[in-house]
Amino acid sequence: MNDEAPPTDPLRAPAISRREFAALSIAAGVAAVTRSEAAHRAIPVTETDVEIKTPAGTCDAALVHPSGNGSWPAAIVFPDIFGLRPATRDVAKRLAASGYTVLVPNPFYRATKAPGIGPDFNFDSPTDRARLSALRAPLTTEGVGQDATAYVSFLDSQSFVNTKAKLGVFGYCMGGPMTMQAAAAVPDRIGAAASFHGGGLVTDRPDSPHRLVPKIKARYYFAIAANDDTKQPSAKTVLEYAFHAVDRPAKIEVYEGALHGWCMKDMPVMDGKTIYNEALAERAWKELTALFKGALV
Repeated sequence: MNDEAPPTDPLRAPAISRREFAALSIAAGVAAVTRSEAAHRAIPVTETDVEIKTPAGTCDAALVHPSGNGSWPAAIVFPDIFGLRPATRDVAKRLAASGYTVLVPNPFYRATKAPGIGPDFNFDSPTDRARLSALRAPLTTEGVGQDATAYVSFLDSQSFVNTKAKLGVFGYCMGGPMTMQAAAAVPDRIGAAASFHGGGLVTDRPDSPHRLVPKIKARYYFAIAANDDTKQPSAKTVLEYAFHAVDRPAKIEVYEGALHGWCMKDMPVMDGKTIYNEALAERAWKELTALFKGALV
């Protein structure tokens, strides 16, 4: 694929806003997630805290799989800016209950244990914002690719992973582009991927995630928040062009009425607006499970 972007490419990624850095209502979020997810679990699951060796150190992670004997297709969840926490663990539990082995890594493991940032984080503080930038700095295409390779190797070493089936990845917010970096790094193993309100999928940098599409073999689904689309309306066109140019399957949808972060139950009310949207989150979840059911074989 030609590295030149099409004329419609805005070549500009939206900056991370205060919306993405809003303080989490941890106690209320955990309770709400726990009550809701209990109703979704079809089969019992086993959750374990694990450590994974990577070229950069040791990553702490959550591993969830159906209880009992057996092996299942594997999936990796790339968290949003708030990292590995109860909400992302419950996403993994819900998917595992459908018959998958699911890994949720701490994306900031190079500097800190999960979750990386907490309720005491001051999002208006230049010092704390600088700390967050430092946490994110290693999440380059090379860094995420190395991590993903280690995560896949770890999963494939587990007896409860069906290594004959393709592996899936999905992510939220900053985890969206990480799915693309992972799928490009381990193309022969990752067969399906999804990004939900992903940020920075199309940028003006040479290593923009959309430029990795020629290396990706996975079937893709992109769910874009309406307000993200308003800020960068050409991003979806750029993505569509990139996948079409190399004849790769990708479904790209804008969720009208959805705010950035709408899939995560523990997102707080911002400026009087509730970010989490249950109906649209369920629609996104159905797209994810349908994608995995068709591709992880």
